[in-house]
Amino acid sequence: MPVIGELIKKAIELGGKLNSENSPEKDQAKVLNHLLETAKDTAFGKYYGFKNILDSGDISKVFQEKVPYHDYDKIYSEWWKKIREGHEDITWPGINQYFAVSSGTTSKSKYIPVTNDMIDAIRKTGIQQVVSLSKYDLPPDFFERQIMMLGSSTALQSKDGFLEGEISGISASQIPFWFQGFYKPGPEISAIENWDDRIEEIAKNAKDWDIGSISGIPSWIELMMKRVISYHGVSSIHDIWPNLAVYTPGGVAFEPHRKSFEKNLSHPLIYIDTYLASEGFLAFQNRPDTDSMALVLDNGVYFEFVPFEPENIDENGAVKADAKALNIGEVVENKDYILLISTVAGTWRYMIGDTISFTNKEQAEIKITGRTKFFLNVVGSQLGVHQMDKAMEAVQEKFNLTVPEYTVAAIEENGEYLHRWYLGKDSGNADEASVKDFLDAFLRENNKNYNVARSKALKSIDVKIVPVNTFIAYNEKEKKKGGQVKFPRVMKAEPFGKWEDFVKSN
Repeated sequence: MPVIGELIKKAIELGGKLNSENSPEKDQAKVLNHLLETAKDTAFGKYYGFKNILDSGDISKVFQEKVPYHDYDKIYSEWWKKIREGHEDITWPGINQYFAVSSGTTSKSKYIPVTNDMIDAIRKTGIQQVVSLSKYDLPPDFFERQIMMLGSSTALQSKDGFLEGEISGISASQIPFWFQGFYKPGPEISAIENWDDRIEEIAKNAKDWDIGSISGIPSWIELMMKRVISYHGVSSIHDIWPNLAVYTPGGVAFEPHRKSFEKNLSHPLIYIDTYLASEGFLAFQNRPDTDSMALVLDNGVYFEFVPFEPENIDENGAVKADAKALNIGEVVENKDYILLISTVAGTWRYMIGDTISFTNKEQAEIKITGRTKFFLNVVGSQLGVHQMDKAMEAVQEKFNLTVPEYTVAAIEENGEYLHRWYLGKDSGNADEASVKDFLDAFLRENNKNYNVARSKALKSIDVKIVPVNTFIAYNEKEKKKGGQVKFPRVMKAEPFGKWEDFVKSN
């Protein structure tokens, strides 16, 4: 009998019962007060009068009035650059040891400060997620299994007195000693910088591990599973890890990947979604009867929401200065919002770049619906990533294809605009013209703005089906392979031209 697992499960169930359940508004008010109080004597806090905001009768309202929106370029050039130069007490007390380097899916890499308070907040949210497992029908021995966390290398780079790496690598480098026995692939393999070399070591050692759950971005987890299966000459990852029961994806929507992902399994897993960004651990799925994620409202992150409407964003995908932001108590369900965060890492009214929609306001549950810069609206089509993902699911179902990757751009040819899609096929065969007609019809039926655009400025669409390995090879060429790397769903003209040149040359 798995005695230890039984004890762990009981402890987790008890933890779940002891969790406080304040209203979302109360939790967020407490977080905002803590952020302002802690940072009031920083350069940022003095400049924007945090003390006066705290003394006002309506802290959230005055905070919105006094502190402007920030995208990455604005907050880095005005504030975070000073941290890089070695100055203390800039946007958060003291000076941070780490900078998270984003994977740069929409632009050049970004350098985001990671404070000790943020690392603590990520760890606490991770514990909350573990506690939420008490709500799932998992056997006691599951809690004795090992956890495969496949992110970026934990071999952080030293630069200008700071340690740099992707957030998954920074988080994994801070795993407490008592968790080391559960954590795989372990510190030595996780520190291997080259992605292919790291995967090869995982494949070599896979049979020695008893993996119960896996976390990581779907496309890279799938590549890892394929290599393990191939290395050992088996037909399924469950032939190597028979007790694998849970997968926690993150970073991208899982549904477009599900069909190709599950080809590597003997049976489906329990999927528990997470929202760990370079700026913090923002949300996770905390109950089994939904596929939405609950925002983490009581742990170092204050959220605001700007309605995702054309009049609220500029041509670069940034929030306009006069756009009205809402707090957690003012949002409505089933409407897209641009997400803003203020955190214990010293981000202030920061546009993270994602759009979300509330599926359950009472429980503060959301779905990520897209990226502001992955919003295709060159000729008024107003296509978001969530709609594109739904279209890809429909294409896969209709033509019995597996399409784990895709990208699209609006291009001008002969004075007319068209949408050109590249679908990364893993298996199956379909005629490009038939896929084009189906995709076009699906989008016209499900997006009225797209339908209007197709009768006016958007003259046609084009579909090209390429092997999914083309996407992987391009990431490798761009030195963006593994870990937290995500292929952009929407490209602007210049990077799309580079992509097309690469596809033609291969």
